Amino acid sequence: MGYLLLTNDDGVDSPALVPFARALGEIAPVRVVVPDRERSWIGKAITRFDPIRVWRETREGLEVTVSDGYPADCTQLGVHSLFGEAPDMVVSGINIGLNDSLAFFLSSGTAGAAAEGWIAGLPAVAVSTGVTSGHRAWARRVWAGEDPDLWERAAAIGADIVRRTLAGAYPDHVDMLNVNFSTEATTASRRVVTELARVGYDKIFSEVEPNTYVHDFTSGLRIEGDLAGTDVEAVGNGWVSITPVRLARAVKLSGEQRQALEQTPA
Repeated sequence: MGYLLLTNDDGVDSPALVPFARALGEIAPVRVVVPDRERSWIGKAITRFDPIRVWRETREGLEVTVSDGYPADCTQLGVHSLFGEAPDMVVSGINIGLNDSLAFFLSSGTAGAAAEGWIAGLPAVAVSTGVTSGHRAWARRVWAGEDPDLWERAAAIGADIVRRTLAGAYPDHVDMLNVNFSTEATTASRRVVTELARVGYDKIFSEVEPNTYVHDFTSGLRIEGDLAGTDVEAVGNGWVSITPVRLARAVKLSGEQRQALEQTPA
């Protein structure tokens, strides 16, 4: 076996980083490339015009490569530029906050870093944990160092799923796995294969002065259809949600729908 490439979107100071790297290190060698700061809600952005700097740091005995780029930059650099050989798998997380449902999956830097792994032709797993309400207050607490045992539990869950996928449980024709679970989950919690819930959101920017806006996600969610069988339902039930994702999959249309789109103007 080669090695696992670990990245995240919460940066080198994430309280989840060292516990997850250590748990993964019991499976295979781990190399870590992470942003120098939190890069949440950045999706699969790639740095285009600015240079990216990298340097090495040591955190609690863990050697970490730090980048001032985005999470997907970290994957791209880790796979192709920094280590001389590609990893066996890209693992992204553990994110401080859930990335369940289509809206948050598409916005997530954690998922974006994993998606960059698929672009490189590698299996990829994104792992996130969080609360279903009161995220801001909870995030402040864990960033302040409260509930450190959470990250040991979460790391054990994520590492066990990675172990199983490496042992042959990674599904065929799947581009990445998106894993979500509540902060109360353990390795004994039920695991279910889910779909991405069709959930969107409303306004996410607030005006702080004339013509100046800041990210301020306080709006409601927009839910399409039934949540049964989705990642949102699973996390709400206290289960570990494992969502096999095909990226940018085209939809097959009916003949009538195709004709309407393909009609040439007279």
